[in-house]
Amino acid sequence: MKFISLRVRPSLVVHGYTPDNTEIVEQAEDAPFADKIVAVERIQSVSDRYLLVTGSHGRVMYWEYEGGFDDVRRRLEQAGSLIA
Repeated sequence: MKFISLRVRPSLVVHGYTPDNTEIVEQAEDAPFADKIVAVERIQSVSDRYLLVTGSHGRVMYWEYEGGFDDVRRRLEQAGSLIA
């Protein structure tokens, strides 16, 4: 299993869906950035602002991150976790 070290903070947590298929979303307010070592397999997508990652109990989370898209892309590519 591969890991990546990032500075992230929670932004949105999707806890599931209502019976009418509406997302149940919790928004984090002004959480501080923290250092995390994240399993690469948990990362579902990377945008210029968010990492979409999987969590426990079927949750998905949107994390804001520091360093920029190009830095994360380069690091994943160097680790062999990105097809260029």
